[in-house]
This record gives sequence, structure tokens and C-alpha cells, in this order.
Amino acid sequence: MEERANRRSIEAVVVSNKMAKTIVVTVERAFAHPQYKKIIKRNTKYKVHDEKNEAGIGDLVLINETRPLSKGKNFRLVKILKKAGA
Repeated sequence: MEERANRRSIEAVVVSNKMAKTIVVTVERAFAHPQYKKIIKRNTKYKVHDEKNEAGIGDLVLINETRPLSKGKNFRLVKILKKAGA
């Protein structure tokens, strides 16, 4: 029996929850510019499957990479780490 490859776990912030069973999260990464060494911030948005529609805008969530669930959805909500405004 084959073992599964390690799947990415990412902490992200919810920016939209308007779709049914789907949230959009943003992940911020910082890196140094190769030539100028200035720290640059970049954001990446991911669509995440939220089966129970429990995440709200501003929540800090833990997401896990999974098989493709639709054309643009490759992540699943694992748990909510911190509710917005709490």
C-alpha cells in the first residue's frame, strides 16, 4: 500500500465567505529581494472547502491541501484557530 505524500498545512485569514461551502483565504509571505535585499510582502488567495459554513471574515484558520474538489479548490478547512473580534 502506498503512503500519501506530505500535504501542506497553512495558517490563513478568511477574506470572503459569500459562496456556499467555500471560503476565500489569503496567505501573506515575505521574502528579501534577490538584488536589493528589501523585504517584499506578497499575498496569495486560495479557495477552501468549508463543509459546515462555520468560518467568518477575519478568522484565522488552518487549511490542508487535498485532492482537487473543483476547478480552483484544492484546500480543506481543518479548524478555526481564532475567531475575528474574539
